[in-house]
Amino acid sequence: MLRILHDTKIDFIKSWRIAVGITAVFIVAGLAFLGIHGVNKSIEFTGGTFMQVQFRKATPDVAQLRATVDGAGYKGAEIQQFGSPRDYSIRAAGHGNVAVEDVARNIEAALHQKFGDTTFVKVERAESVGARVGDELSRNAIIAVLISFIVTLIYLAVRFEWRFGVAAVLATAHDMFSTLAFLAIMRLEVSLTVVAALLTVIGYSLNDTIIIFDRVRENLRKARPEPLYDVLNRSINETLPRSVLTHATVAAATLSLLLFAGEVIRPFSWIMLFGIVTGTFSSIYVAGPILLWIEHKWPRQRGEKSTSKPAAPVPPRPAAPARPPVAARTTR
Repeated sequence: MLRILHDTKIDFIKSWRIAVGITAVFIVAGLAFLGIHGVNKSIEFTGGTFMQVQFRKATPDVAQLRATVDGAGYKGAEIQQFGSPRDYSIRAAGHGNVAVEDVARNIEAALHQKFGDTTFVKVERAESVGARVGDELSRNAIIAVLISFIVTLIYLAVRFEWRFGVAAVLATAHDMFSTLAFLAIMRLEVSLTVVAALLTVIGYSLNDTIIIFDRVRENLRKARPEPLYDVLNRSINETLPRSVLTHATVAAATLSLLLFAGEVIRPFSWIMLFGIVTGTFSSIYVAGPILLWIEHKWPRQRGEKSTSKPAAPVPPRPAAPARPPVAARTTR
């Protein structure tokens, strides 16, 4: 069996101040960026039409492309180049009483009239969502995130005592804020696929924290005369080989999606790849120090319920039956 990083003795908790400082700066910068530029919502939430077009023969002039879309009656449409120089995305909001399905057909007809038929320009993808549907999807996405947090709280309340539960919840909240900061900095489009990635990151990070906390409980059960600081470090080191192998496998699969799965799945891949990093980070440098702080602030009193069930008492062995005395031999 492959064994890596076996019997390490790294002092992870020692550097928690530096780690928390770095992630605090990142989150503040990302949230400030989010406040300035807002959320880059997809048409699933805003309503409108999204088109992905590819020019086959030559690279178009962006000014001509924008003038063509404006001439079709959709001024202010967002036009961006992505991938190769011949691939463009067109995002147009709903206009008046025009059905959202007709917007894509009108823009496509204008493009064919200006640049030629499908031999010269081809619509690779077209999506249309009404504003009412977008509002409903936004509401359902928020409800899904809130339900995931409530279920997480219930699970932690049953699985751990309150000190461990509070540390795990705060570490998960850190992952949510850092992922939102990453979304803002990268200007990723927030779609239903991204919401699914956010929910996956919550579960992934929580699982990593629970693995470490379970090992902490096992080590506390051994009743060694050892402070919680050393127990946390030892538990993280003992779970390190499992964490490295698991994260490397998930990162390799996610990286392949990021590189080869195309534009549609790329935001999901970015969020998942970042979630692996921030989930591992928070399990070590956020959950552990918070647990230490809570233990220092509200130490366990004598007689308080421990983090694990006490071991069952071992019954005493029955005494062996006494042997009958051996008669002494007499010599003649």
